Amino acid sequence: MQVEIDIADDGWRTINGVEDLVQSAANAAADALGKDQAQRVLGVRLAGDEDVRLLNKQYRGKDKPTNILSFETDLAEIIWPAGEPVPLGDVILAHGVVAQEAETFGKKIESHLSHLIVHGVLHLAGYDHEDDETAAEMEALEIEILAGLGIENPYD
Repeated sequence: MQVEIDIADDGWRTINGVEDLVQSAANAAADALGKDQAQRVLGVRLAGDEDVRLLNKQYRGKDKPTNILSFETDLAEIIWPAGEPVPLGDVILAHGVVAQEAETFGKKIESHLSHLIVHGVLHLAGYDHEDDETAAEMEALEIEILAGLGIENPYD
């Protein structure tokens, strides 16, 4: 999977190897999906809380920042050129929210960021957590993917 990373908030630069970490988490999620991900491209924007707050308000009607937002690419009416990477979608993360959650949960920010990237990729692939059954399925896959990255169960 090709990952295009935009670091829009300098807080993310305090994480050593942040771009490699994002790439690894995205690839692990793509590999676990078992789909042909070689021709997919994921956009990742590592932003600040205010950017995410504005998007959350505009697209979800919630006037507060959240840890991650996922935006699917609607390709239903587009014929994609052969050989060109097919967009999976975009995720945008809020540094302040992610850092605060990591501290609150007693997790390393690197582990929490990896979890959120995996979570976002799964959302873009059609997974959700709207009810207990779909949440359990998505969480089980997240746990499996993260274990492969050497990251403990984020739900414990």
